[in-house]
Amino acid sequence: MKISDLKNSGHWPTLLTAFLYFDFSFMVWTILGPLSAHISESLKLGPEQTGFMAAVPSLSGAALRIALGLLSDRLGSKRTGLLAQCIVIAALAWAWLAGLNSFPALLVMGFMLGFAGASFAVALPQAGRWYPPHLQGTVLGLAGAGNVGVVIDSLLAPRLANAYGWRTVFGLALIPAVLVLISYMMFSKEAPGHAKSRKLSDYTTLLKDRDTHWFCFFYTVTFGGFAGLAASLVMYFKSTYGLSKVGAGDLAALCTFVGVMARPIGGFLADKLGGTRSLQVCYVVGGVMLGACAFATALPLNVGLLLVAMAALGAGNGAVFQLLPQRFSKEIGTMTGLVGAGGGVGGFLLAAGLGWSRGVTGSYAAGLIVFAVFCALALTGLRTVKHRWRSTWGAMAAARV
Repeated sequence: MKISDLKNSGHWPTLLTAFLYFDFSFMVWTILGPLSAHISESLKLGPEQTGFMAAVPSLSGAALRIALGLLSDRLGSKRTGLLAQCIVIAALAWAWLAGLNSFPALLVMGFMLGFAGASFAVALPQAGRWYPPHLQGTVLGLAGAGNVGVVIDSLLAPRLANAYGWRTVFGLALIPAVLVLISYMMFSKEAPGHAKSRKLSDYTTLLKDRDTHWFCFFYTVTFGGFAGLAASLVMYFKSTYGLSKVGAGDLAALCTFVGVMARPIGGFLADKLGGTRSLQVCYVVGGVMLGACAFATALPLNVGLLLVAMAALGAGNGAVFQLLPQRFSKEIGTMTGLVGAGGGVGGFLLAAGLGWSRGVTGSYAAGLIVFAVFCALALTGLRTVKHRWRSTWGAMAAARV
């Protein structure tokens, strides 16, 4: 694959604006995580409440991805994306002007931020439909690299909260929100030959296919691990090592940045080597690193392990979405919503599990070990299905499986 292939096929303004939409959406979707240290101190939250607060956007985003996937078929991806962005802008304005002064208010805000997380079911299919099968891994990896928004969160949110107060951060987020909305409105386009409208029954029909369950589980582990850690690392570094909020945010940003950059690389390698082969390596590396983090005590060692773990999980995200269009080419929009929902559930489980682990045991070790076990289960499942996949639909796929 050459860079010229991307220029000569598809529609690069849509790819770029889909990236910007997903980038900003992921930034605000996870904003409660980088602000968790400030919020927990201000509202006197316990570790379990803090972890649950940071996890709620992942859970609501999981459900809303299916809803926005259905809506995009009726209104079109662009109109749906514009509607979702307006809802998020309204939520940010409410949080800034009215303030979030209680735990229930934080949970309501977390639900509203799920509309940002649901952008996954709009932006990625909108960009991917413009490109041929052999470029899907790379294209969806590039669009999905909008995960870098959480890096911006981790770097800027603690600093802005220190300077202006954590509630003001929501108001400042309105500035990029409006700019992204305008650019998306002006430059993104619907792909020609838009897929037929789907019904809720289309989702239930696909859920009867065992491969659907496998893809959802595989993405629950890769994206769930990435998103759950991204939402939890600021509190993890602060409470485990006594770092300042800004220092914890910087380390969280570093780890998350590596995971973000690994996503398009994972998609590219999956195009070259085969998605199942790449994904197996990701699960082995990610599981081993997370398990080792549970027992590492020195900060430099722990950071190094988390860097490798986030890289493996990020690359795994790209590999899953290299395989998905090969297996479900005609149902890619529906499957993006289902698989994305699985990823959101995984993010909720990890973030909430880490908070529970800290509150009950005084350490994050139990939560890390449990997710390392999930990596092992995903690896076992992948080794179970890979031969069937390669000998059936993989033999007719337009890319390596």
